Amino acid sequence: MKLVNKYVDKNGAGHVTLRPEDDEDMWHLYNLIQEGDSVRAPAIRRVQNVSATGSTESHRVRLNLTLAVTRVTWAPSTSASAGDLAQAAESSSTPQNSTAALHVTGRVTSENPHVKMGAFHTLDLEVNRDVRIEKADGWDSIALGRVQESCVPGRGAEVGAVVCGEGTAIFCLLSEHMTVILQRLEVPIPRKIATGSSAHEKGLSRFYSTLYSSFLRHIPYANPSLRAIVIASPGWVRDGVYDYIMSEASRTGNKALLGARNKFLKVHVNSPHVHSLVEVLQSPEIVSQLKETKFAREGIMLDKFHKMLGTDEMRAWYGPEHVILAADRGAVGTLLISDELFRSNDAALRKKFVSLVESVRERGGEVVIFSSMHESGQQLNQLSGVAAILTYPLDVEIVEAEEREAKEEEERKAAEENGKGQ
Repeated sequence: MKLVNKYVDKNGAGHVTLRPEDDEDMWHLYNLIQEGDSVRAPAIRRVQNVSATGSTESHRVRLNLTLAVTRVTWAPSTSASAGDLAQAAESSSTPQNSTAALHVTGRVTSENPHVKMGAFHTLDLEVNRDVRIEKADGWDSIALGRVQESCVPGRGAEVGAVVCGEGTAIFCLLSEHMTVILQRLEVPIPRKIATGSSAHEKGLSRFYSTLYSSFLRHIPYANPSLRAIVIASPGWVRDGVYDYIMSEASRTGNKALLGARNKFLKVHVNSPHVHSLVEVLQSPEIVSQLKETKFAREGIMLDKFHKMLGTDEMRAWYGPEHVILAADRGAVGTLLISDELFRSNDAALRKKFVSLVESVRERGGEVVIFSSMHESGQQLNQLSGVAAILTYPLDVEIVEAEEREAKEEEERKAAEENGKGQ
């Protein structure tokens, strides 16, 4: 993301102009733009002109529109279906991935010769096109933090992953905020016992060959920013896949791939599915190599929370109300919170979670904001989207009882004061 222009005063009023450069930048914009915000971006509008003779001429014009946002729609980049990919594998064709799409709908709020004020329009935001955002309720710390984070130079995919099974493979790229599934591959391999070793070997050879071709297309192994290439599987499939990739690279003289040999990591997982990436990010091999990256940190902290939930549950709290109670007592050592909670169109709800984050930080606690485009973020969302690891144990029932007593005491004092006033 490129920061084109920024003016935000000390009260949060102002605007920011950004230029998205890839799918991850579109994801950042989706998290920044909310209902009620003012957004200005390029648009294409079909205009009809009626001549003096009554004939109608229609043409498209490019213009800049400013909308008061009523809806934001995100469509991540998608791949072909598993069945289509299996068919493509047989024919050696390359399935095409679509790019992420971000649609912003709202009423036009600025004068324009081609569009009436108050008319509804949908902006299709595009990469390399400037987007100007003015927040309806001002720029809070979470929104400004995302702008700053998204504009850090040198971002990009840091891990390529191939999650394998018997005849299946899923190709993924992991960046700071997104897990992008590039292709799902299925190649049938006949069972050796049922069909004999010859048919089994042919199927296995076809699987390896197709996987290797897909690997070359999808994994940017020569890119210096790619720090690791993970081959993950149950059993020993990963060893066969890795050996085939290296032998083919040697046979074809692919020096770039042979030079990336030290990036490869073979990791055991329990199932050949995308959710196994959480296991991958928690594996010792990955932790030691990528421990400072955001998505690895998410996986480590979620694993720590789950372990504590099983061994020391008084230090593992989840759910908004419970975590806020713990934060009010200064007991939160690490706050785990999903970025999904900050996309709420309820301004009061968003402010509640922003206040929670700021409160934890002010008291010296650590805040880990999970991306819901990573598997770890989706797992956190299943726990209400917010959890905390406490610095000391607290019994939630005792804390709730104390809160009720304090509230009843306040109500009693208020009633006494009203009685004296009368």
